[in-house]
Amino acid sequence: MTHHRELFQPTGIGSCTLKNRISMAPMGPVGYADSFGGFNQRLQDYYVERAKNNVGLIITGICSVDMSIEGIPANGLPCPTSNPLAFIHSTYSMNDRIHAYGSKIFLQLTGGLGRSALPGFTAKHIAPSENTNRFDPRITHREMTKEEIMNLIRRFIESAAIAKKAGFDGVEIHAVHEGYLLDQFAIALFNKRSDEFGGSLENRLRVATEIVRGIKKVCGPDFPVSLRYSLKSCMKGLRQGGLPQEEYTEVGKDIEEGIAAAKILVNAGYDALNVDAGIYDFWYWNHPPMYFEDGMYREFGRILKKEVDVPIILAGRMDDPDMAVEALKDCCDIISYGRPLLADAEFAEKVRTGRTDEIRPCLGCHEGCLGRIANGPICCAVNPACGREEIYGITAACTKKTVLVIGGGVAGLETARVCALRGHSVILCEKSDQLGGNLIPGGVPHFKRYDRKLISYYKRQLELLKVDVRYHHEVTPDTIDSYHADVIVCASGSTPRHMEVEGPLPVASADEVLLGQKNISGNVVIIGGGLVGCETGIWLTQQGSHVTVVEIADEILGGAGALPHMNHFMLEDLITYHRIDVYTKSSVVKSNDEGVVISTPQGEKLLPADGIITSIGYIANNRIYEELKDMDIPVYNIGDSNRVHNIMYAIWDAYELARNI
Repeated sequence: MTHHRELFQPTGIGSCTLKNRISMAPMGPVGYADSFGGFNQRLQDYYVERAKNNVGLIITGICSVDMSIEGIPANGLPCPTSNPLAFIHSTYSMNDRIHAYGSKIFLQLTGGLGRSALPGFTAKHIAPSENTNRFDPRITHREMTKEEIMNLIRRFIESAAIAKKAGFDGVEIHAVHEGYLLDQFAIALFNKRSDEFGGSLENRLRVATEIVRGIKKVCGPDFPVSLRYSLKSCMKGLRQGGLPQEEYTEVGKDIEEGIAAAKILVNAGYDALNVDAGIYDFWYWNHPPMYFEDGMYREFGRILKKEVDVPIILAGRMDDPDMAVEALKDCCDIISYGRPLLADAEFAEKVRTGRTDEIRPCLGCHEGCLGRIANGPICCAVNPACGREEIYGITAACTKKTVLVIGGGVAGLETARVCALRGHSVILCEKSDQLGGNLIPGGVPHFKRYDRKLISYYKRQLELLKVDVRYHHEVTPDTIDSYHADVIVCASGSTPRHMEVEGPLPVASADEVLLGQKNISGNVVIIGGGLVGCETGIWLTQQGSHVTVVEIADEILGGAGALPHMNHFMLEDLITYHRIDVYTKSSVVKSNDEGVVISTPQGEKLLPADGIITSIGYIANNRIYEELKDMDIPVYNIGDSNRVHNIMYAIWDAYELARNI
């Protein structure tokens, strides 16, 4: 029986018929190009795995139409024009495999990054007009010549023709979206040209319209061409974004201009619009972290669907299939899933077969995908096999063993899941009455709801796999022999560091407050401006408290690069929006009846306060490992009890260990 039938009805883009209304969103294949600019085997397997699991349309990540335009490294991105025969050779068989499952695939083609290029990724710095780099304003991007623009258009057309020969069902043009090069042409703020590629809206869209006209001329009018399209920039200034709940004046592309531009683009020949919002200048609208509500693009899709007569493809965290079904009524024609398909390649098939409680959720953390893209191919924090499906999957164990897992946090849960899948007999002991470890307090704020969903996923997996879960069960050296284990995995997690503060005001850890064990509210001082401290502060302000964060380091949130850019930028903007006061290079001295005394570079300062929350990191709970490590059977220590880190490393370490037991 098919569940959520509306998602599995046929539809089409131009002459291309799709078996259902689920699309895989384009996500950058950085690091997945072979030496000839084709798709390496890992990338091919990655797309086939989604087709195998009932995705109706796959739109690949960006492929450069000409690496030399910006001087992108030879293996930085796939590129059809680098070696057309090699590109066709590497993708034709992949497309055959995808078609075997009844799925279709579009090749996404990009003209480049322009001012949005990450420093170091491109050797040449170009833009429609002279502009400073989005990330490093010390870098100047020169204006492209007319000859370079015409060459760019030709390369798009050539790439589309190569894609057609390679068996792709269509192409998507990247992009009048997110502030990439073509979007910079479209936005007056960045395009100051006085020739036919600047000035009026029609002129600013000329590159995009000439591309689609040229493709239709060469590939035929029936060859589908979609466009990645941002209706609105959501931009209140250079390198400044507007939050969803914030009122501001749009300085980029507003909705009125976005509608007018969409009509021009559709009239030029685009067969579908793949819609979102936002721009690189803050990044969080395009790549929404967990701090957004689900379905944040629905209104943009609803607006465009009334204005143009081509299919609307829409993403925006519609992981809940009920929400996706509702969106199909008046917001879009096709639902686009990006990160959910990284987290669980079987997402679409699990929805179809009514197994939504078995879907491994995307957390919106960006740790494995965009947070790691500068260091290697795209992957996923909760799915270590993403992007290496054929070489890093789970295989049956040659020898069945009894595995004792100590601790029910994410590292222990992932160990138990993988060991059970491989055929081992697994006992998981948790000394409390709940599974989830640090996800339990971490998942309390509404914006961390997907952390709670991850716990539910693991509970369901362990139930299906018949893992022996024992609550209120503390393992000790005296009881260890009773488990008759062949292997022991210690995953006993970590606990918050505690700090004594002299004075009368109440002091509690962030975990204690989040769990409701202690009440700190009103005027609150948080010691520690890392991720937990800042998220706790935002949560408290949403409940009416006034929060001050005191951080001893030079910057909050660990400074630049500690978190994925989009999460970092949105957290900073939320801190400002919620009027959270921040003192860096500062420390708490003591409390008194009037508040909290802090030491700042300018001297001591008294902050009005009703209580203090500490968020100064975590300490590994490795006692049980130290007590058991010299046993005559293998004893492993993973997760925070081995090294305090983030959720990605807890899951990845557990997966690596468990697939080799």
